[in-house]
Amino acid sequence: MNEERITVRVTNTGQTLEVVVLSKRVDAIEVVLGEGVHSVRCRLTPTRNGMAYAGNALGRELVYERARGQVATDLERIGAARPHGPRRP
Repeated sequence: MNEERITVRVTNTGQTLEVVVLSKRVDAIEVVLGEGVHSVRCRLTPTRNGMAYAGNALGRELVYERARGQVATDLERIGAARPHGPRRP
């Protein structure tokens, strides 16, 4: 299975992390930090100005620095590449 990964930034340290995307929608992105029993789920939601997605995991703020419009375009591009179910005769 080919899993999508995105890079998020921890705001208080400036460290960047590569995380696995569980689900991606324009209104929220759900990601997993870590692997195995020590993994943590985090929900990133659009900021007020729509220029990034932010969420909290283990008391740390995470930011995905991609605008809401860019994510919508990404989803459209992915949707166009995937077949929309079986074709009917």
